[in-house]
Amino acid sequence: MLIDDLKDADPAFLQQMWQVIYGDVWDPHHFLALHPHDQGKKIIYLYRPGAQELLVEVKGQLLPARRIHEAGLFDLVVEGSMTFRDYRIYHQNGLLAHDPYAFSAVWGEMDSYLFAKGVHYELYHIMGAHPYTHQGIKGVSFAVWAPGAKRVALVGDFNCWDGRVNPMRCTGASGVWELFVPGLQAGERYKFEIKTQQGDVILKADPYAFASEYRPSTASIVTTIGSHMWKDHVWMERRQPHQGPMNIYEVHLGSWQQEHGEYKNYRDLARSLTEYCKKMGFTHVELLPIKEHPLDESWGYQVSGFFAVTSRYGTLEDFQWFVDYLHQNRIGVILDWVPGHFPTDSFSLSRFDGTALYEHSDPRQGYHPHWNTYIFNYGRHEVSNFLIASALFWVEHMHIDGLRVDAVASMLYLDYGRSHGEWIPNCFGGKENFEAIEFLKHFNSIVHQRAPRCFTVAEESTAFPAVTQPVEWGGLGFDFKWNMGWMHDTLRYFCKDPLFRCYHHHDLTFGLLYAFSEQFILPFSHDEVVHGKGSLLSKMPGDAWQKFANLRLLLSYLICQPGKKLLFMGAELGQWQEWNVKEQVHWHLLQDLQHATLQIMVQDMNHFYLDHDQLWRYDHACCGFEWVDFSDQGNSVISYRRKSEQKVELLCIHNFTPNYHSHYNVQLPGLQSIKEVFNSDHYRYGGSGKIDLSMHIHEQGCSIELPPLSTVICEISFK
Repeated sequence: MLIDDLKDADPAFLQQMWQVIYGDVWDPHHFLALHPHDQGKKIIYLYRPGAQELLVEVKGQLLPARRIHEAGLFDLVVEGSMTFRDYRIYHQNGLLAHDPYAFSAVWGEMDSYLFAKGVHYELYHIMGAHPYTHQGIKGVSFAVWAPGAKRVALVGDFNCWDGRVNPMRCTGASGVWELFVPGLQAGERYKFEIKTQQGDVILKADPYAFASEYRPSTASIVTTIGSHMWKDHVWMERRQPHQGPMNIYEVHLGSWQQEHGEYKNYRDLARSLTEYCKKMGFTHVELLPIKEHPLDESWGYQVSGFFAVTSRYGTLEDFQWFVDYLHQNRIGVILDWVPGHFPTDSFSLSRFDGTALYEHSDPRQGYHPHWNTYIFNYGRHEVSNFLIASALFWVEHMHIDGLRVDAVASMLYLDYGRSHGEWIPNCFGGKENFEAIEFLKHFNSIVHQRAPRCFTVAEESTAFPAVTQPVEWGGLGFDFKWNMGWMHDTLRYFCKDPLFRCYHHHDLTFGLLYAFSEQFILPFSHDEVVHGKGSLLSKMPGDAWQKFANLRLLLSYLICQPGKKLLFMGAELGQWQEWNVKEQVHWHLLQDLQHATLQIMVQDMNHFYLDHDQLWRYDHACCGFEWVDFSDQGNSVISYRRKSEQKVELLCIHNFTPNYHSHYNVQLPGLQSIKEVFNSDHYRYGGSGKIDLSMHIHEQGCSIELPPLSTVICEISFK
C-alpha cells in the first residue's frame, strides 16, 4: 500500500520503486540512498523488507524514517549539506554502518575492457569478495559475472540470507554485478542469489572466492590473501627445474597421513611431509587437487572453487605456510590444476546465471559423458580469463612451482570419449579443438611471462605434436609432458610372467624411439593403483619374494631411464591394496621386514639419483643416453649408458627374469674401469645378495655377475 504522497509520483520513479520491491532491479543505486530533493533538500530512500519502523543516524542524531510502502520502503528528507558520510543505517544484523547504495562502482571501464578481451590477468583482485577501503570507508566489495541474470543479490549472515535486502548493480555490457557493503569484514559467509530470465531464483557460491565452508556446506567466505609473510625468497630465486634432478612424490594430502582417522592441518602435514621427502630423497611433491571440491571421491578433480584451497585441511594462510615451509627446506610444490571440466553441482558453476555461461550449451561440446561433468567454453574470453587468472593466482600468491594440467587430451580433441555422431567437428571438419589449443597456448605464454621460473606439465596421452615446444615455435608451450606411453608399456611388460617376457621385449625398447621428442616425466601415478588395477606390488607376478624383487626392479628401472620421475605415495613401501581416498597410506606395513627393506632401497636409490648427474643432466637430449645392448631378448636383459659432462659414466643393466647369470658379458670396447655402485638385489633391500665386487674386464668389455630380477648400476670409464 502506497502513502498518498506517492500516488501521483513520476511514473519512472514508481517503476524503479516496483523493481526494487519485486526484486527485478539491475541498478538499485539509481533509486536507493541519497538523492537531491525539493528546495535544496536531499532525500534518502531505504528498503528494509517487512520492516514497520526504521531509524537513520544523521550527523550523530537518530531520526525516524517514513514508511512509504508496506513492503518496507522508507524515505527520510534531510536539510543542509549532506554526503554519504553524514548518515548511517542499521543493517539486518544490527550493524550501524554507511549505506551500500551511496557508493560509486568498484568495477571500472578498464576492468570491463580487459575482461572482455580475456586479458584481465589479476581478475581475482576485483572479482569475488575483498575487504577494501572504498571512498575512505572500510567494508567488503563484491563482484560476480552473470550477464544472463535478470537480477543478482548478495546474501549472507549479515542480511539473514534475504535476497531482497542487498540487490547488486549491473555494470553494463560486461555482465558484471557489483556491490560495496560498508562495515563487513573477513570471515563473513555469503552467496549470490540470482534471478534468471525465466524467473527462477538460484543460489550460487562465488566462483572467485578464496575460501569456502567445510563440506557439505557450500557458502563462500570473505578472505584476504596477503597476510602471510613469505620466507622462501632464496628458493624462489634459485629454482631451476630443467637444470637439476626432479624426483616427484605424488601425494593426496587427505590420505597420505591422518591423525586418529581425521584429516591433518596443512601446517602439520608440511612438517611431516618435509621430513619424509628429505629422508627419502624426493625433490618435489605433487599435490592432487587441493582446490575446493564438494566430493571426496572425486579426489579433488571436480573443482568448485578455482581460487580456494579446500577447507578440509585448513585455511588459505595455512596452505601458504605449507608451501613456504617446504620451500625453506628446498622441496618444490607442484599443483594439479584442472581446467578441463567442472562438476554439475547446482551451487557451483553449472548454468551459473540460468544459462550455459561457463560451459557450452550443446552437450556434444559441453558435457563429459565419462565423468558427468561440464566442459569449459574456451572460446569465450571471459571463461578463458577466469581460468588463466586462476593459474596465475596459484603461481603468484601461493608460490606454486609447477602446474600439472589434468586431462589435456580431453581438451585437445572434440571426440574425446565420444562415439560417432556424439561430437561436433571443428570448422574444417576435424576433431581438434582449436579454442582449447589456443587457450593452452595463451595459458603457457602468460604463466611463463609472469613467472619465468614456474613450469607447466601436461597429462597428455596421445601423439599430439609439440606439446613441450615453445609457443613461438608452434608448440603448446608446456615444459614437461607425462610419458603415458612409456608408463603403459612398462607396466604391461612387468605384469607378464618372466617366462613370457622375452616375447614382449619391444615394450622395453619402443619408448626410446621417441624418448627425446618431448620433455618427458615418467609417471607411476595414482591412476595406476585405482579402479581395480591393483597396487604396483600386487601387479607383479610370482611368489612374495619375486613380487618384491620385481617391484625393486621396476622402481630402479624408473630411476635409470631418461626423463624426470614421479611416484605415487604408498608404492615406496609396497602397499598391497589399491589406494583408498578414505584411508591413509598403510604405514603399519613397515613393521614387516620385506616392506621396510623396500622403503630403504627406494631411499638409497633416490639419493643415488640425486648424487649422480649422469641420471638427470641430459634427461631430454639423446647425448645423455646410449644403448649397450637392447637385443638380448632371450635373456630379457637390457643395458645402456647414462652420461653427463663427467668422464665417469653409469652403466645400467636390468635383468627382467629370475635367472641368475654368473658371467654375463657386456660389450663395451675400450673399457678401462668398472665398479658396481648400486644393486637392487642387495641383502639390505631384501634381495638374494648377489653382489659383484670383482668384475672381469676383457678386450670387448666385461663379464659381470647379474642377479635375478635386478638392476645393477656400475661406474665405468674408457681408455
